[in-house]
Amino acid sequence: MREAIKEAARACLHLTVGAAVSLLCCLMAGVALFTSVVTLTVIGAGVLPESVLLLRRLAGWERRRTAAWTGAPVPEAYLPLEGPLPARVRTAVGDPGTRQDLVWAAAQLLYGLVLWYLSLLLWTPALLVDGVRTGLAGRRPVALPLVGRLAGLAADWSRTLLTPSPSAARDAALAARIEQLTATRAGAIAAHGAELRRIERDLHDGAQARLVALSMRIGLARRAYDSDPATARRLLDDAQTQAEEALAELRHVVRGIHPPILTDRGLTGAVRALAASSGLEAAVSVTGLGDHDQDGPRAPAAVEAAAYFVVAEALTNAAKHSGAARASVSLAREPAALRVRVRDEGRGGAEAGESGGSGLTGMRRRVAALDGTVRLTSPSGGPTVIEVELPCVW
Repeated sequence: MREAIKEAARACLHLTVGAAVSLLCCLMAGVALFTSVVTLTVIGAGVLPESVLLLRRLAGWERRRTAAWTGAPVPEAYLPLEGPLPARVRTAVGDPGTRQDLVWAAAQLLYGLVLWYLSLLLWTPALLVDGVRTGLAGRRPVALPLVGRLAGLAADWSRTLLTPSPSAARDAALAARIEQLTATRAGAIAAHGAELRRIERDLHDGAQARLVALSMRIGLARRAYDSDPATARRLLDDAQTQAEEALAELRHVVRGIHPPILTDRGLTGAVRALAASSGLEAAVSVTGLGDHDQDGPRAPAAVEAAAYFVVAEALTNAAKHSGAARASVSLAREPAALRVRVRDEGRGGAEAGESGGSGLTGMRRRVAALDGTVRLTSPSGGPTVIEVELPCVW
């Protein structure tokens, strides 16, 4: 009997909250009516998307409440309300998820109050009936569980009304994918622009400056060749040094665009070379990929380049900022992806997201341009783990 009373009280509380949601739906109906009247004005057009967002929050709360009662999540599918005001208004009006929420709100206004009222009417007689039934006959309660069935009925109706149709779910997923690709494209363009500026800066400050100095020394050597051969020889020696330095600068710029070692030794060999020159005690493990001196499956060039730069950036950060002495790098071939994992035993505290420094931001943009994912784990005190998955066809 005690358990039956407890369950009935829980069900009654659920229905009471549902009645409160019904009153909120009534308020939302007034807001919707007001919005529909003033939408023709500029101010009203601005109110409409905000009203839809408020309705989404209320429906989302009911989804969570229903999921808590039934133990199964209730999915949602909405088109994103973003962009300029005209686009947001069109989305707010045409979103199937919004129309579904409006249908639920209208129905909730009815069944939420009715079922709550029935539970109040049923509670006292059910308590008396089951009290007599269990006290005199020792039988199980049969009336109090009816309150729970009312709560279950309310949850079932909410689930039915709030679960998006397959077409609405597809439209929302497609819209989310388009939004993701738009952001990815913007990030890729920004990363490409930053890369071009870096190459221009490296050429201007490095190779170009050395080539100008080289040209000046050769010119001076030509003028001094007949009158002062010793000075001309010294100037030519300086010019040769400048030429070698300019070549080194150009090799550095080329490595920043596409490291030749990737072509010569493959990703595995290139990563082993990075680990050896990182200044850390870095171990490299490879799964499903050929070594640099063996034939093996090769990822597309763009994927290999992204993986190489991820490892290079991660090891550079570990050596410069983390205080780590050891690191590990793993490359793994998945059925449809290349997985890269870099771990260092430093102090941690690396920041995720766009605020995580230009290196991490560039890494994320480079990976996102290939539709890949980056996951950073770096608690204070370490370790720092960067996991990257790059989709590819082998």
